[in-house]
Amino acid sequence: MAQYPHRVLMTDAVGIEVGDDYVAAIELRRPPNNFFSLEMIDGIADGLEALDDDPRCRAAVLCAQGKHFCAGADFSGEGVGYTTKDLYAAAVRIFRTHTPVVAAVHGAAVGGGLGLALAADFRVAAPEARFSANFARLGFHQGFGLSVTLPRLVGPQVAADLLYTGRRVPGEEAAGLGLADRLVARDEVRGEAHAMAREIAMSAPLAVRSIRETLRGDLADQVEAAVAHEHLEQDRLQRTADFAEGSRAMAERRIPEFRGE
Repeated sequence: MAQYPHRVLMTDAVGIEVGDDYVAAIELRRPPNNFFSLEMIDGIADGLEALDDDPRCRAAVLCAQGKHFCAGADFSGEGVGYTTKDLYAAAVRIFRTHTPVVAAVHGAAVGGGLGLALAADFRVAAPEARFSANFARLGFHQGFGLSVTLPRLVGPQVAADLLYTGRRVPGEEAAGLGLADRLVARDEVRGEAHAMAREIAMSAPLAVRSIRETLRGDLADQVEAAVAHEHLEQDRLQRTADFAEGSRAMAERRIPEFRGE
């Protein structure tokens, strides 16, 4: 088991520590579902910005406590406690950081949680993992920059399939589509993600950062433009009867009956 002796950040939502092998662990701490909070996304952004300037860190693992990696926003009716605009501003900060990140997806990465997983450079997943851009099943528009990151990763046709249908993609299919880079047993996901991050950390850090900047190009700018549009569309569609029905159907665990209004 990896040891992380250097604490960078610790809140109720996120814990960040750096090991002696130049690998940091960024752990989501809102089990079992790790629903979004502004504190969580801000904490990830704050931590990555700190890690960018920390010579002890050359790569990071994004992992989670509980049953799921991240189930996105909570539509249970309890209220999310943040504005989408503020959350997406924090998301853009994540995309503007420079430390390579390997996501350890042991359970579901749903909605905005999929967006968070795709903010990482790589993903290690279990067969039990589920990847889902379930926005259309809720009656609204995708967010968290998925308009850019999903087609960039799997191509426009597969992205359209996943966004139009909102279907759940299991780990093995995710690996075939390119959503996951490595597939291992559930109890090995975090260790494999750490091993992958350690491989990165063994390379020359200045060279890795330079290569990463070249490969990502203007991705952060594209995401910033995308989330501005996504926010407008989400705000518009969240006022529709279909969104209300989609939210109710999810809470009641039934198939929604959309009417196009």
